[in-house]
Amino acid sequence: MKKNNNITKIKAVARHHGLFITLTGFIALLIMAWLCSYYWQQARFPLMFMVLACLVTIFIGLLKLAEPPYSLIVAPETLVFHHRHGRWQLNWQQIRNIHCVTNTVGITREELNYVGIKLTSIDSIANNISLRLANRMIHEQKPLIHYCIRHQLLTFEQGIINFEPYILKDGSVIKGPLAAFLHQSEVLHYALGAHLFIAANNLNSTIDDFVFLANTYLANAKEAYY
Repeated sequence: MKKNNNITKIKAVARHHGLFITLTGFIALLIMAWLCSYYWQQARFPLMFMVLACLVTIFIGLLKLAEPPYSLIVAPETLVFHHRHGRWQLNWQQIRNIHCVTNTVGITREELNYVGIKLTSIDSIANNISLRLANRMIHEQKPLIHYCIRHQLLTFEQGIINFEPYILKDGSVIKGPLAAFLHQSEVLHYALGAHLFIAANNLNSTIDDFVFLANTYLANAKEAYY
């Protein structure tokens, strides 16, 4: 986490150690190439397996490096989420509350590994999210959909991706993946009380710590606005 001029920049856990893992994979691959030149005939299959392991390590490292430098930028005026497939940005006035996503099963309170963001209006995200990210989030939120269906918070039919046009309050018609994302956001809001979800691997601290931080900014913004 990095603070500068009251702006907090959060680096995702998913990006941590990306360079180290990549370099380790390349060094290991060079060592394996040297071993292969001497022992290929005697130990072909173990060497093939280890070379494959080196390539997987490099691939994982490169995926980490492909993540944005900061996953979240929390500023006095805005909250911005960065993803390798795009971003969304909201003013604090467009956010009603930010909370840990939980569900009560019997007498047990289950905490899901997500931060939930409830908007004042779902329409506010329609013009503030990139199309590539909206399309990606439809699929990344499938575990939440499956959880809701499994715990009877949603029906199976509600969990099916809905590509029907979405009509905003001003009469604008949204089509394609963005419409499907908005329909899914409505369904998840019905089940879990939030329109947007940030997975824990996009944070570098606990969910509770981020919720406290974000709500501090939210309260300050609302106090300044009113």
